[in-house]
Amino acid sequence: MSTQTPDLFDHLADDNPPPPAAPPASPSDRLKTFDDGFDDGNSLALDTYAERAYLAYAMSVVRGRALPQVEDGLKPVQRRILHAMNEMRLAASAKHVKSARVVGDVIGKYHPHGDTSIYDAMVRVAQDFTLRYPLIDGQGNFGSRDGDGAAAMRYTECRLTPIAELLLAEIDRGTVDFLPNYDGSTTEPQLLPARLPFVLLNGASGIAVGMATEIPPHNLREVAEATRLLIKKPNATLEEVLAVLPGPDFPGGGQIISPAADIREMYANGRGSVRMRARWRVEELARGQWRVVVYELPHGVSVAQVLSEIESLTNPQPRAGKKDLGQEQRNLKALVLGVLDTVRDESSDQQAVRIVLEPKSSRLAQDEFMGILLAHTSLESNVSVNLTMMGLYGEHGGRPRQKNLLQILREWVAYRFATVERRTRHRLAEVERRMHILEGRMLVFLRIDEVIRCIREADDPKADLIARFGLTEIQAEDILDIRLRQLARLEGIRIEKELNELRKEHGQLITLLESRAETTRLILKEISEDAKRFGDDRRTLMQAESATTNREVSAPDEPVTVIISKNGWVRVRQGHEIDPATLTYKAGDSAGWITLSRTIWPLVIIDDNGRSYSLKVADLPSGRGDGAPLNTLLDFQEGGKLAQVISAMPEDKYLIASSGAYGFITRVADMMSRNKAGKVFLSLEKGERPLSPAKVGAGNTPHSKSSAGTRNQAVAALSESGRLLIFALAELKEMARGRGLMLLDLAKNDALAGVAVVEAKPLRIQGIGRAGKALEALLEPRAQAAFHGSRARRGQEIPFKLKPTGLIVDP
Repeated sequence: MSTQTPDLFDHLADDNPPPPAAPPASPSDRLKTFDDGFDDGNSLALDTYAERAYLAYAMSVVRGRALPQVEDGLKPVQRRILHAMNEMRLAASAKHVKSARVVGDVIGKYHPHGDTSIYDAMVRVAQDFTLRYPLIDGQGNFGSRDGDGAAAMRYTECRLTPIAELLLAEIDRGTVDFLPNYDGSTTEPQLLPARLPFVLLNGASGIAVGMATEIPPHNLREVAEATRLLIKKPNATLEEVLAVLPGPDFPGGGQIISPAADIREMYANGRGSVRMRARWRVEELARGQWRVVVYELPHGVSVAQVLSEIESLTNPQPRAGKKDLGQEQRNLKALVLGVLDTVRDESSDQQAVRIVLEPKSSRLAQDEFMGILLAHTSLESNVSVNLTMMGLYGEHGGRPRQKNLLQILREWVAYRFATVERRTRHRLAEVERRMHILEGRMLVFLRIDEVIRCIREADDPKADLIARFGLTEIQAEDILDIRLRQLARLEGIRIEKELNELRKEHGQLITLLESRAETTRLILKEISEDAKRFGDDRRTLMQAESATTNREVSAPDEPVTVIISKNGWVRVRQGHEIDPATLTYKAGDSAGWITLSRTIWPLVIIDDNGRSYSLKVADLPSGRGDGAPLNTLLDFQEGGKLAQVISAMPEDKYLIASSGAYGFITRVADMMSRNKAGKVFLSLEKGERPLSPAKVGAGNTPHSKSSAGTRNQAVAALSESGRLLIFALAELKEMARGRGLMLLDLAKNDALAGVAVVEAKPLRIQGIGRAGKALEALLEPRAQAAFHGSRARRGQEIPFKLKPTGLIVDP
């Protein structure tokens, strides 16, 4: 019986979502759905209860805590804080009040959670280094960009900032719905009537259940202009929007060096990252000396973090479980100390960020000096972007979605049109009510003596006024409540003037509701006015540059020999003239692999499961000792054991084959892995093993580079039963990983013994003769012609009496 798994967020758009039906575990289950999940009214299946509870928890976190709304850019706790402060009349012109007072009001009326979570949310909204446009004006210690926490709420004070008016000014004009609070004693706004898309202005950060959000801040003027563009031209393309909204604008400045294509891709998909770099200037000193002053940092990076990273580079500590520094740590320490003399933090109240970097020598190239620091510290870093948010006016209203830039702006525009329409209808109702009252007053004013006499003589003045003068109940109530001073002669003139103004406004409001064009003009005008009032210049420089991606420590290019024992102990000796007979090993160990390499090359390890791992040759232990076990440098997976070793330039190509007679050509770079756990590389069937890789190119020594062409090269494949096939190298595919193509058609219970790439050179066949004696046979280029054929054929028997174990090309 097939069942469909319910969407956890099927009911997010409902205020009180019913529990979804649980799929039955088996036909014999008594509990078919959540509605009839009780068998006797007192029991419930554990899986049913767990699914119910987790669904409720997931929806609570997504809707009530972690994700902002696209309409006002706020999470519920932030919205409640601002609403409570607005109710307390803490506008920008008001006096600051204790933060504890605001937190208490929020807890008591709207958000019955811990005071710490509420105060932390308030602090974040007040930090000018976190939000591009802070909504709360904090007085006291509200933390610092170096990670210092804010003072306790009893010591700090707060009020709203002027820009918070864009969120709260229209809240009492019928623009948004109000919902009952947690105990039904009062109401709270479902959204705030944002006059600009604050979800882009200030961004947001949060982690929900199974999803997260990381929305960067943007410049108000640019967002306003992009919004105006979409209102004027609803079908505007992303390129047109990016022409006026080129990218994020972070509160701490910095420089975005990502190319425009990457930023476009990020906004098109709603996910990506931007590459940021610190901004600095070079200060010239006396006698040709100079220093670098960093005055802006990437978003999320503090001065303390940069100083700590430089300290770790210049004074590294052994890694966990190690007694000494690794070779990479020593190389990096020497590199940084070779260029950096002094680093100082001169940040102050006048200048939030001022890091002074003095070079070791004034003869150093300034670009090279900063390039090293950029590559190894957070002076250059990535800022993640994930535009996940909630929205009521989009295609998936009420559900969390990852939205692209156009979706965000269009949903906010739809919300703004709905808000203005509700504001207009609310004002129209107020105008009509006032006009109705003034029309009653004007009627009474013309017959004032008769009205006074009616009131004095009537037992029920209200009913008599309604009957005698044709007034409505509302007008009669107003007449009875009117003061005597409002019966003066000038009052009639004032009533007539106000009535004429209201009639004019009434006509304008009706036109506004009936004409989409008039509404559009009004919204565009309001956006322009708000941008003019609150807009400021961009802080983050948008200038694409090449990222400092080369984080490798430069090591001298020297010849070395990599020595790996049978038991997997690895070490490096200087030079290539190493006599294997002079090498010693631990008791019970013996020689395994001796590979000629260079310090700038990688070392690739392939285990017997076909998984590949890589190390830097420069980081391998050196000296005349036993070295270090490979399993401390690599994390072999699934019981894998060392099978093959390669060390060459990343662009070099090799023929990789298995004993199952399948293989392919690949680059050394494709075998490399950044993780200690390696990566899946060569696909093997049960019982198969990797064979010794064969170099593709002119010659097979570590010093030789791959040849440009492979027209004259051929692949020699030799089976354990002694059948040899030689075919053109062009018949093989170049792949990054996999199983490859069939090289030799093997007989049952046969296996491939070795492969080689030949080019008019002798072929040396290694094997075992009688009594298990190791033998070698040489197949000259002329004799090789008899074994040529097409790939995946059976091949011909070799004319040597030995059991082949390997195949190599004579140099």
